[in-house]
Amino acid sequence: MGVQAWQSRYDHRCQAMQEEALSEAVIDEKVSVDWQILQSRVKSCTACGLCKTRTQTVFGVGNQKAEWLIVGEAPGADEDLQGEPFVGKAGQLLNAMLFAIGLPRNQVYIANILKCRPPRNRDPAPDEIASCEEYLKQQVLLIQPKIILAVGRIAAQNLLKTDTPIGKMRGQKYTYGDSGIPVVVTYHPAYLLRSPREKRKAWIDLQRAQSVFACR
Repeated sequence: MGVQAWQSRYDHRCQAMQEEALSEAVIDEKVSVDWQILQSRVKSCTACGLCKTRTQTVFGVGNQKAEWLIVGEAPGADEDLQGEPFVGKAGQLLNAMLFAIGLPRNQVYIANILKCRPPRNRDPAPDEIASCEEYLKQQVLLIQPKIILAVGRIAAQNLLKTDTPIGKMRGQKYTYGDSGIPVVVTYHPAYLLRSPREKRKAWIDLQRAQSVFACR
């Protein structure tokens, strides 16, 4: 986005690092099994009608121990074909947005509210969102991110259980359920491609997310 990359100065507590080191082998084994089971369940899911029209499920991608979780709306045509969220032009812009705040794509985890593409990229239906909700909840539990960046109206409204317009959600303090994980809301990259003048607002949101993360 034409802005110098920022490097996080987050100071991990020594005690937490020691505890993590002591249990690393056990945690790694448990997380690996849980991720495999969850991904298998998503791959074979028939909980809603989208299973009949999808090419494949789009589970999520990235660092399973990431401190940042990026949540979008639903797979599009490119994602449906490749099985990975945020590819194509919107994905390239998301990568640039993350890089602008010092976050290579492989250091975050990226997922969507839905794991299957709605036909013709229509908005997700309430029953489809409800059918997929538990999968995202399990991903959050496994990752235990320090911050969630919700990109786009549908992602933000469904994560936070509100119908507030995204323009009014920006800049507000939110947490994900009762987890205490802060949620920062910004515009979807696809929207920014259609409305490039709004990129400045998205940059403000990213800077705010940096500040929220630094305080964790």
